[in-house]
Amino acid sequence: MIERRLIFEIHRLAHDGLSNRNIATTLQLDRGTVRKYLRDPNPPKAVVIKAGKLDPFKDEIQKLLAIDHKASATVIQQRLKRQGFDGGLSILRAYLRTVRHQPKEAFIRFESPPGQQCQVDWGHFGTLTYGNSTRKLYCLAVIECYSRLMYLEFTHSQRQETLHRGLLNPFRFFDGSPKELVTDNMLTAVIERDGPLVRFNEAFLDFLRPFHVVPVPCNVGQAHEKGKIEKGAIHYIRHNFWPLRSFLDLDDVQAQANGWSHTVANVRVHSTTGEIPVMRLERALREGKTLFRPFKLPFPYESTHDVFCLRDTRITDAYRKISFNGIGFRVPGVDPFQKVDLKIVPDAESGLAEIRFWHSGRLVSTQKFKTNDLTIVRF
Repeated sequence: MIERRLIFEIHRLAHDGLSNRNIATTLQLDRGTVRKYLRDPNPPKAVVIKAGKLDPFKDEIQKLLAIDHKASATVIQQRLKRQGFDGGLSILRAYLRTVRHQPKEAFIRFESPPGQQCQVDWGHFGTLTYGNSTRKLYCLAVIECYSRLMYLEFTHSQRQETLHRGLLNPFRFFDGSPKELVTDNMLTAVIERDGPLVRFNEAFLDFLRPFHVVPVPCNVGQAHEKGKIEKGAIHYIRHNFWPLRSFLDLDDVQAQANGWSHTVANVRVHSTTGEIPVMRLERALREGKTLFRPFKLPFPYESTHDVFCLRDTRITDAYRKISFNGIGFRVPGVDPFQKVDLKIVPDAESGLAEIRFWHSGRLVSTQKFKTNDLTIVRF
């Protein structure tokens, strides 16, 4: 290989009309070299293949990998040393990376029509400090797949009732419920799974049924099946909303999150759709192309407190009373020895808990007591 300067001179002299002989004489080169670089100024370099230390052992390496494809380089080196290998770990690891390399699986992006599908996921965002105690902080994110419109709600709990509240609120935010809800295999949604066979959490199904929403759990280990929420929401929240912020309490986190979603997340031009999420969904709603079902409380509920709440069941005694956390409650309009459903909603601001008593599909009484007196788990 000659210098690039000489290659340039060969072509310059040839352009000036000099023969190959004269060019070779002028530059003191062989005529064959002149012909070679006139024919191709960038000839391929000759590749000299040297026998490497690993070459005699590659067949043995393949045999070992066939036994255990995940065998470490250290273990393989130990086996090869018995056969005379004296090379280092670095060249062995480099070779193993090539033979173990598996091309990334390609996925086709699935786009759904407006209102067809929402995806939901939890994210853990550290803790909040209250005096001398700390509480874990979670974010429930829900994204409408067509528009990428996002709703997020921060909580201190991942309880069943918290999930229901965190889904009911985005249904109200979207002004409708989708046909499908894609989730992972969290216990509040999926109790058991064996391949394609899914046993759903009954409370989760009871919540979704009045809204006619079909749950769609992802296959285990297939995060791409809910990529819009995994990458497009949780990852985005963690890297765009969360940095460089400080918070006083849960209400402050939620207030800042609401402001961010209204002024940043839902009004930015989305990198995939090329449109602003809120405007994309508004246009679909305006054109009547959305599959969202109008939001309304399912019969016979009278309040959102009947939907997201703590739940329990009691049987009235001979005096038409029930006992809950050691406190006696009289339930009017219910005969003795009848089942009563309790729907309990703690209110952190007032320090009171509203207890709504249901019997035979109707609300029969509402009572309030101090939350501390009930000693119940708050959400």
